[in-house]
Amino acid sequence: MAHPAVSLLADLIRRPSVTPVEAGVLDVLEAFLTPLGFACTRLRFEGDGSYPVDNLHATRKGERPGPHLLFAGHTDVVPPGDTADWSHDPFSAGIVDGVMWGRGATDMKSGVAAFCGAMQQLAAQGGLEAGTVSLAITNDEEADAVNGTKKLLEWAAARGETYDFAIVGEPSSFERFGDSIKIGRRGSLSGRITVTGKQGHAAYPQRANNPMPVAAEIVRALYAPLDAGTEHFQPTNLEVTGIDTGNPAANVIPERTTLRFNVRFNDTWTGETLLAEIQARLAAVETRGCRVDFEQVGPISRCFISPPGGHVSHLCDVMEAHNGIRPQLSTIGGTSDARFIAQYCPVVECGLIGATMHQVDERVPVADVERLSDFYARYVAAFLGRAPA
Repeated sequence: MAHPAVSLLADLIRRPSVTPVEAGVLDVLEAFLTPLGFACTRLRFEGDGSYPVDNLHATRKGERPGPHLLFAGHTDVVPPGDTADWSHDPFSAGIVDGVMWGRGATDMKSGVAAFCGAMQQLAAQGGLEAGTVSLAITNDEEADAVNGTKKLLEWAAARGETYDFAIVGEPSSFERFGDSIKIGRRGSLSGRITVTGKQGHAAYPQRANNPMPVAAEIVRALYAPLDAGTEHFQPTNLEVTGIDTGNPAANVIPERTTLRFNVRFNDTWTGETLLAEIQARLAAVETRGCRVDFEQVGPISRCFISPPGGHVSHLCDVMEAHNGIRPQLSTIGGTSDARFIAQYCPVVECGLIGATMHQVDERVPVADVERLSDFYARYVAAFLGRAPA
């Protein structure tokens, strides 16, 4: 008989829930969780310049008091690309030689399925009778992340929900399941700089004002090191991701040049201090008569870190006992929905190896899904046995 987490994962993969299309994937989860005693609430958020998103909040309160654990995850997936490039249909959830294939197999329908499978196991054993377990599941992590986890948690907070600790089921392991968990993430800031000069004939530069030399000096200024890293974070890095003049002609000096950049910043900075530093560097560049305009693009994702002690240390203890290795505490990688949760309680990302996420032929060993689900069950039982923070 298939492990419940594996069967559930197959059902989830077969729903092509490419952001923000829900495709029935939350129906599958609600049908799985409701018989286990979870009160499920479906919430649809929209507005703020983004598309409508369907979300699920599920809570099971035990008969005895205890701590409150939040599990967060997403059911949306990135597009599969050209399905002809896949060895197996990306929404078939086919299993070949012990490996399940499909979009979302690692990122991160496997994490959601593993946690839900753990809940079934604990419910059958009477392991959910103390404390509270909640799930916050969104279908908008891979794209805008505007009408998903952020608003779901705001809704829960308005109802008086508080959490002692949270796990996000994103892939966090490197080479072997459980060798790493993520206790923080760098922040992210994107910007656009426009340098405006005067268009003219390349043979008569005295009649024009080329913005390109100024743009080159701006790039040089931006690339000066921002910091040397901190105890838990690698150095902040700024990357210019685009330079465009919109000029197809070889003999025309362009009127303007636009630079796009992204900064991944550590806890040396806040969004405000980093913006001030960028402005200061721009102000120090000789403009040569050109106009320089800077604008922030999109919201700033905050940098966060969860204290390595307390619940984080306890999770590491349980992982070491379960898996034979103690996970490293990591903060590498891009942003995740953990940045929203960090405003409410300590949070970690704890999941499978993410080697094939977002790739053609995304896949996951079935045994890893089972192993993750069994770990979640063991950890939740240990967590609910602790006193509330």
